[in-house]
Amino acid sequence: MNNAVLASDSTPQARQERGQRAVFCGLTSIVWLHRKIQDAFFLVVGSRTCAHLLQSAAGVMIFAEPRFATAILQDKDLAGLADCNEELDRVVGQLVERRPDIKTVFLVASCPSEVIKLDLGNAAARLQRNHGSGVRFVEFSGSGIETTFTQGEDSCLQRLVGELQADDSGEQLLVVGTLADIVEDQFRRLFDALGIANVHFFPGRRADELPPVGAGTRVLLAQPWLGDTSRALAARGARLLTAPYPLGAEGTLAWLKAAADAFGVSADRFDEVTAAPYQRACRAVALHRERLAGRSVSLLPDSQMEVPLARFLSEECGMALGEVGTPFLEQSLLAAELKRLPADTALTEGQDLEPQLARLREARPDLTVCGLGIANPLEAEGLRTKWSIELVFTPIQGFDQAADLAGLFTRPLAREQRLGGFQWN
Repeated sequence: MNNAVLASDSTPQARQERGQRAVFCGLTSIVWLHRKIQDAFFLVVGSRTCAHLLQSAAGVMIFAEPRFATAILQDKDLAGLADCNEELDRVVGQLVERRPDIKTVFLVASCPSEVIKLDLGNAAARLQRNHGSGVRFVEFSGSGIETTFTQGEDSCLQRLVGELQADDSGEQLLVVGTLADIVEDQFRRLFDALGIANVHFFPGRRADELPPVGAGTRVLLAQPWLGDTSRALAARGARLLTAPYPLGAEGTLAWLKAAADAFGVSADRFDEVTAAPYQRACRAVALHRERLAGRSVSLLPDSQMEVPLARFLSEECGMALGEVGTPFLEQSLLAAELKRLPADTALTEGQDLEPQLARLREARPDLTVCGLGIANPLEAEGLRTKWSIELVFTPIQGFDQAADLAGLFTRPLAREQRLGGFQWN
């Protein structure tokens, strides 16, 4: 392990760890991507393990027909005894015939398909020629090799950036990162009230809702795991706005302020538009702060949301931060968040699982945010946990969701109280 000092003396120091990791793979991101892009189908080219992961993560009921599936690689495929492309063409043909409502098919690479060097880029081009313009084929990687589960979205959106039309005709705001429809609608109303009229959300609700991009594009990230996507947009001329993420009352206010400043919104108008929802959010979070203030929390590396969550829990909920681990520390994407963390925060980039668990057991925080695979064993040891994947699946951005976000952390502690193992002071 070695220490790396961050951008300034006022930010925490990050310790890097490299070793055994415990995270889901990027295929998990299909669960929220397919909910957002409502006319797209995600076809994973992978193993039965990939299929089981998706079914478990999505909680698919047997009578539902979701817009994702797995083209399963058999043993003979993996051994090179069969032509995988022939089987892929057959499966896609059945899909297109059965689901005429699907306008875009994402071919999603997995660890098995990447290990056998199956070229899904060429496959997408071949399928496009075979099926014409009625359906579009796009490939991206959801492999879990050296990545964490949220990076599947980053890979998907980075691939789509190449299809955006160039437009340097004027200024526009591009909000990047999958948001629940209700959250998107709330933000759109706020931007309209601020007078920022040319606003696009990426990804959109339909696969063909691709925003333009150019020198006048200002990018406001809604999620902190979109490093490759933001770099691809910058290469197309867009400029990234530095801001905290819209988690909690303070985070949302600062996020909106970054957009307002970039588009010349006056301070008076900004205050007029945001004052009421900001105050409502503060009052709502305060009810949870009464239960969370002074409690200790540790965050293990899993989703890349750990730094913004730590800022929210410390700044708005009064929690004492233990170790804050994150799989990757994207300095350019987290600069505004890092400045708002306590300077003595124990920040870790990467993971070496066993030593990290040993530190956790010694510290015994009141609450641990971690991956699903680690949570149950820790619960058995008497440590209360919150699944980090739930924080990705749940709408938590914006003023109106601030109380919901705080409630995700009070519930595990309240549950223990009801069971008689915890007493509030």
